[in-house]
Amino acid sequence: MSKIHENLDVLEKQIQAACDKCGRKREEVLLIGVTKTRTADEVNEAVAWGITDVGENKVQEIMDKYDHVPGDVKWHMIGHLQTNKVKYIIDKVALIHSVDKLKLAEEIDKRAKDHGLIAEVLVEVNAAGEESKFGTDIDGAKKLIEDVRTNCKNIKIKGLMTIAPFTEDPEDVRVYFKELKELFDEYKDIKDENMDFEHLSMGMSGDYAVAIEEGATMIRVGTAIFGARNYNI
Repeated sequence: MSKIHENLDVLEKQIQAACDKCGRKREEVLLIGVTKTRTADEVNEAVAWGITDVGENKVQEIMDKYDHVPGDVKWHMIGHLQTNKVKYIIDKVALIHSVDKLKLAEEIDKRAKDHGLIAEVLVEVNAAGEESKFGTDIDGAKKLIEDVRTNCKNIKIKGLMTIAPFTEDPEDVRVYFKELKELFDEYKDIKDENMDFEHLSMGMSGDYAVAIEEGATMIRVGTAIFGARNYNI
């Protein structure tokens, strides 16, 4: 058994345990394999062992790997997205997790219209208010949601995303996941051409179990699948 296969086997058991603990079904939580700094071969190995969705932090990495990974894999843009790079990935990604400004949404809308697409996005919320992270606050998220619904007809808002602060104890970030779930619940029953809240993207390698307990429908896991990152590439 390869290391990636072994890690995925352990991770799957832990995801199931987290679901069992809070009375959720395993199929309610999508595991997104975060492939930042990983090679296409590593991505393909993870796909061979069950990963269906991969998340990238940088546009260039999507561009470099896209043609070397099976076509049925769904790509997620999970990192900060600059407006001038939207055009490169608008027809390649299934979901953009990191919309935090109307200007970015307007560019996504424009490029989606050019391609005859409806772009699916998540609004990124900086729940802990960390200066080092992108994302809007709760009130800003509510305004952004309404602005996008009003102005961007080639976008469908599919939910929310957050990146919790790094802590030694995952329990320390439960409050932020809970807060995001409360915001998610405010919108989950509103369904129209521009909005259909299905996805709550929160939880990474260190805190995904707590995120699942608080309602995450997507968890973004890299290190627990691939091991520690090598940034010297």
